[in-house]
Amino acid sequence: MMTALELTERHGDLTVVTDLSFTVRPGTVTGFLGLDALTRGHATVSGRSYAAHPAPLTEGGALLEARSAHPGRTARHHLQLPTSTHQDPSTPTAPYTDPRLSALTEREREILTVIGQGWTNTEIATRLHLAESTVKTHVGRVLAKTRSRDRIQAVILAYDTKLVEPS
Repeated sequence: MMTALELTERHGDLTVVTDLSFTVRPGTVTGFLGLDALTRGHATVSGRSYAAHPAPLTEGGALLEARSAHPGRTARHHLQLPTSTHQDPSTPTAPYTDPRLSALTEREREILTVIGQGWTNTEIATRLHLAESTVKTHVGRVLAKTRSRDRIQAVILAYDTKLVEPS
């Protein structure tokens, strides 16, 4: 359960919330101000101070803020990111997989990875021992399944999903 008492939040000279109090019961979805930027008041998650809680998102939910939203990602994806990085370390979980990659076959992931590394169709065909027409088919499927407009968006996706790391 989340409890907030007499919260106030200011940004410079502008007071955006004054003396807000509420309780959020488990299983409830709600939207409210960022608890990490309070000017005054007290918030708890499962009876512990939000500010002192070692991992409040593991019990209190995820933050979805318009300023941090990426136009190419869904709300679901934005909510999955914090939950994938704020798991309770004592709870075994499967590694996070970006939903944009879930429809790709193993070969298509491989193709997306080498696109992200800057390989041309000819280089992909030569190095992976494929016909260039097969490479074009794979590239087209990768673009379609990931909803990438072009290779540039595919490269960005490869980096965003950590298929490719900056060297």
